[in-house]
Amino acid sequence: MSYQIRELSKNEFPASLLEIPQPPKKLYVAGELPPEGSILLAVVGSRKYTSYGADACEKIIEGLSGYPIVIVSGLALGIDALAHKAALKAGLKTLAVPGSGIDSKVIYPRTNLSLAEEIVEKGGCLLSEYEPDFQASTWSFPARNRIMAGLSRAILVIEAGERSGTLITARLATEYNRDVYVIPNGIFSPGSQGSNKLLKQGAYPITESSDILELLHLKNDSESFQERLPFDLSPEEQKVFDMLAEPLPRDFLIRNCGISASDGNTLLSIMEIKGIIIERGGDFRRT
Repeated sequence: MSYQIRELSKNEFPASLLEIPQPPKKLYVAGELPPEGSILLAVVGSRKYTSYGADACEKIIEGLSGYPIVIVSGLALGIDALAHKAALKAGLKTLAVPGSGIDSKVIYPRTNLSLAEEIVEKGGCLLSEYEPDFQASTWSFPARNRIMAGLSRAILVIEAGERSGTLITARLATEYNRDVYVIPNGIFSPGSQGSNKLLKQGAYPITESSDILELLHLKNDSESFQERLPFDLSPEEQKVFDMLAEPLPRDFLIRNCGISASDGNTLLSIMEIKGIIIERGGDFRRT
């Protein structure tokens, strides 16, 4: 299969990529960008994965089927490739950001060329800031990690050793104010030292797909959160609740509440006490 490559115009750049400190100057795409309203979840992990990591990756992604989630990964050997394959198997769109250009002649690793073609064929895309014929190099992989982190709402770490390149993506995600999710692993596993370190630093532990759905506010409950509240929201509380369709910082919420800074801080504190919202990683979100 051959696919067409085109350069995106600036107004086609994903908005989330324009928020990062070093946004790409160019972007090339093969296939279809995720539709508007999609939630991008980066899935990263070790090239030298264990059977535990492989099973966890497939099981967690399988449980996201039917939701507007797009799986982002780097087309590399190991967890990256498994994540793309699990997404395709679950009927989810997937977006690959390789460490090379996206021309079929230079896709790296070569063993994943057929996977790249399948991603495009099934409605996903390949995306790169590199010229289409760019050959992968040692520096291009860490550089592309910022694209993966910048694109995504959150990062899911499957397995990461103490010096894993996966930790670069997780660090960038934190710097970009993205959430970091981690699959817990055994304390004696060499492939879990980096993962467990992230958990100590405040990453969200993920043991089942519903954990991710809840964090992304996609849990398909029989009744909405508001229907389960034991009290009515005041107009000001309702305004904050409506704004928090996605996580937002305190300053933004207060500026847009139409009340003074002191009243805004009091309002947010009361909503936290009531269990309506919670502050994590510098942002407020619905509970």
